[in-house]
Amino acid sequence: MSFEYALVTKGLMLGIAFTSVAAGIFDVKHYLNLQLVPHISKHHQYWRLLVHQVACGSSTDLTLVELFLYNASISIERSFGSVKYASFLIISAVTTMLISFIALLVAQLTPATGALFNNIPPGPIAITSAVLYQYARLVPPAYHFRIFGVGMSDKVWVYAIAAQLAISQLPAKLLPAAVGLLAGYLYRSDFLQLKGWRISTKFVRLVEAWIAPLLGETQPMRRTNRVLPESRAQAEARRQAAAIDQDEVVTTARNPRPRRTPTARPPIPAIPTPDEPSITGEDTPDAGQTGGGVVRQWMSELASGARPAGGTGTVRAASEAEIGILTAMFPDLEREVVLGVLQRSPNIEAAAETLLASQTSS
Repeated sequence: MSFEYALVTKGLMLGIAFTSVAAGIFDVKHYLNLQLVPHISKHHQYWRLLVHQVACGSSTDLTLVELFLYNASISIERSFGSVKYASFLIISAVTTMLISFIALLVAQLTPATGALFNNIPPGPIAITSAVLYQYARLVPPAYHFRIFGVGMSDKVWVYAIAAQLAISQLPAKLLPAAVGLLAGYLYRSDFLQLKGWRISTKFVRLVEAWIAPLLGETQPMRRTNRVLPESRAQAEARRQAAAIDQDEVVTTARNPRPRRTPTARPPIPAIPTPDEPSITGEDTPDAGQTGGGVVRQWMSELASGARPAGGTGTVRAASEAEIGILTAMFPDLEREVVLGVLQRSPNIEAAAETLLASQTSS
């Protein structure tokens, strides 16, 4: 997988990594934590509602967030488009910020929930949960498998990363995870009528001109097809081609095998003409009997594979493949005519030229 058509995801991953590393280097991670008491209620530090989502508090959270965005966010951005996906991220950030603040206030109604849900750890947990909801609804599974009889798909690995991110710090991270899922549902259902909002065209042009060149190329790497597995259809075709005898392959090329010489047959007696007397002293046959003798002589020549005494050379033995090719090329001709032309031609090309010439002249 590459970052092709996923420029926003690439920028988001680089931005979260940069802010997280910078917060650790300059030792300002304590400003990223969000507590209703005393940060909001006493010190009125409302800027923490926005800042706590821009960086991760630990290297473990950063690794899980980067893995999740690489496996889930790219598919969502390609489905939405970069402009719509950037608008979705802004809407999700604002929506989760407001819902998180309301959830912290509601949790203070009872002492038990107030003690459990008074703190929200730093990190874009809510935004990743909103992306997770879109991933679950939009991206279909690529394959299915079973482990101990339990059916699963390839999407289970993304769900495992999100679950590990949500339960890594219980129960503080359960609240932003639930808030992010709710924000993703509200955007998907268009309950707040925010699904059609887009960032301005001027801002898009500004980002394309100044920020996109800094992110580098997003084209996919060229891959060879040699590492791809052979499909079942290709393997079956290859096995069938190997099983077919080479002599049965239909081709118009000359047969490389040596020609077989026909076996010697006894000479066929000459048929007397009407002007000459019969050898046996009988009367000359009529025209009908003479025509039948000529046909029988021609069939005998075809069967024996030898020419009459007056001819030169031998009759070539035509294969079934050559007969099938010429029969398909000249469907109007009978099989006997095609067979006769093949036997009197040195190869199939000459036979085809003879048949074409006869049809052109006719």
